[in-house]
Amino acid sequence: MLVVAANCVEAADWKLVWADEFNYQGLPDPAKWGYEEGFVRNHESQYYTRARLENARVEDGHLVIECRKEQFTPTNHAPVEYTAASLTTRGKAGWQYGRIEARAKIPQGKGVWPAIWMLGEDRAQVGWPRCGEIDIMEFVGKEPTGIHGTLHYAVDGKHQSDGGTLHTNQPFDDFHVYAVEWTPERIDFFFDDQKYHTVHLDKANQGAGNPFRAPQYLILNFALGGAWGGPIDDAVLPQKFLIDYVRVYQSTETK
Repeated sequence: MLVVAANCVEAADWKLVWADEFNYQGLPDPAKWGYEEGFVRNHESQYYTRARLENARVEDGHLVIECRKEQFTPTNHAPVEYTAASLTTRGKAGWQYGRIEARAKIPQGKGVWPAIWMLGEDRAQVGWPRCGEIDIMEFVGKEPTGIHGTLHYAVDGKHQSDGGTLHTNQPFDDFHVYAVEWTPERIDFFFDDQKYHTVHLDKANQGAGNPFRAPQYLILNFALGGAWGGPIDDAVLPQKFLIDYVRVYQSTETK
């Protein structure tokens, strides 16, 4: 049974339009999720695998994204030292405005870098950062009290960002709800019931050219090391990023 989260803002007339409750077993639902594969970005250390249960599976009511230190040889690739997974709704589902939320338990330890985020559907045509990026949640283990929410975009061809950080004690000890509420005017970032950052969309260009007034798709990934994750403590691995559910609501006021 689907139970609508109690912390979903009551002031708006939110309607559930997409969800994965992870109430099944095995690989993530292929009708909803695809995969990034390989070494993808940010000089990260993990190799993202495709449809491999050791790195992405649904069990006990949760999506498990597991980062492992292991000797693994991908097809047509040299052996790699670390594996993980990055799931995406690209080509399967995307949204313009709404409340996008996930209840998740993040991993811990130096080098871990889990994220819940979105990219513009036109990324292949316009590139990054012109496509826009909404980081609903990022956590880096070297900063164990910080939960980050950020927008990335371009103004006059130059990369810009606007982010906020919520500090809380040991956020990895339990499940929390990470969410954005996205309207034609602004994006608000939430940790459980607490709103900790707001960005007004006009900062990213006014009018139809604004990337945050166009559809974006969702990504769930567990990165390791790289440009922000920093040095890796192998002793903490394997680590699991657990997602209890992902839900997307839209308001009748902006449909």
